[in-house]
Amino acid sequence: MSAKERHQQSRLLRGIHRTLTGLHPALESLIAGLVGLLVGAILMYIWGFDPIKAYSALIQGAYGGSYEWANTLAWATPLILTALTFSICLRAGMFNIGAEGQMYMGAIAAVCVAYFTLPSGLHQMVGLLFAAVVGAAWSLIPAALKLMRGVSEVISTIMFNWIAKWLALFFVIRVLVDPMRAEKTISLPPSARFSILVPGTSLSYALFVSIAFALVIYFLLWHTTTGYELRAAGLNPTAARYGGIRNKRTMFLSFILGGVAAGLAGATIVMGLPPTYAVFGGMPQLMNLGFNGMAVAMVGRNHPIGIMIAAVFFGGLSAGASWMQIKAGVPLEMVNVVMGAIVLAMSIPELIRVFPMAANASKNLLQTIRRGIRGATKEESA
Repeated sequence: MSAKERHQQSRLLRGIHRTLTGLHPALESLIAGLVGLLVGAILMYIWGFDPIKAYSALIQGAYGGSYEWANTLAWATPLILTALTFSICLRAGMFNIGAEGQMYMGAIAAVCVAYFTLPSGLHQMVGLLFAAVVGAAWSLIPAALKLMRGVSEVISTIMFNWIAKWLALFFVIRVLVDPMRAEKTISLPPSARFSILVPGTSLSYALFVSIAFALVIYFLLWHTTTGYELRAAGLNPTAARYGGIRNKRTMFLSFILGGVAAGLAGATIVMGLPPTYAVFGGMPQLMNLGFNGMAVAMVGRNHPIGIMIAAVFFGGLSAGASWMQIKAGVPLEMVNVVMGAIVLAMSIPELIRVFPMAANASKNLLQTIRRGIRGATKEESA
């Protein structure tokens, strides 16, 4: 295939999304965001809260100054990576719901470098490498089950999230525990930590790890033959096979890249937080970041650049939520309802686009369950 033909087909792949609604994806997201804000305002007004005051507090708490921006970007740093985990696999036609577990394993791997004595810079690189390799290795198990046994990746990745959670807790309590402070793991030495970018905040240089990886994925997916094959396999596996694309290879590649992203997300947490601790009891600071990344991917239209923008938006929601409570007197429950309405509205356009793919995945999932039930019934009757 010539370079001109690849370019034309790549433009076609990018244009498929626009034909769904007739609008540019950015305009779709903007309209959806305004609808979400309107729904949230109506809900607050019905329950007796001032929506203007609440949204003003939200914006001020998220983007009102350098301190607020730093907190927003600190929240966004791991979300960029966990969103890429879901997005990369979705581009290849796979549903990787395992970012949470892969992130836990990456975090544990990053903590293990505390046992090494290395110079600064090299120590950080080793920590990131360990986290990336372990995250990728953990993601390959569901991929192998899918390829060799036909196990739905939705089921296997969700199950492996729980395995990773309790395995990580075992390491925290029994293996990596600080002998002087039983409520946490051993602390990472200063040479293995990312320096704080803005004093007095949690924003560290780990932000640049997330941005760099997102840009690498963007270049890979949209400017290389491998990326083209991965996206083509996700859009139409049958046509991709007919065109000589090896779908099994693209599936494994998507899971590997997704696992690397999730592992790096865990590393940015344990290596980028202030140096008072590495990991507290079971890593609550990592909790739900993998699942939140799925929402970020939907809002960012499963595009690396869109994901970075969406992560900053989500980070602003997280950073500004407390200001809505303090400045506008909106209770936490109502804040969560409003945030949910905004996120849901902004996710709908992408959900509509991927719905056929989700329907196929659900169909395969049901078939797998039926086969399992039939097999169990036959064994009982025998």
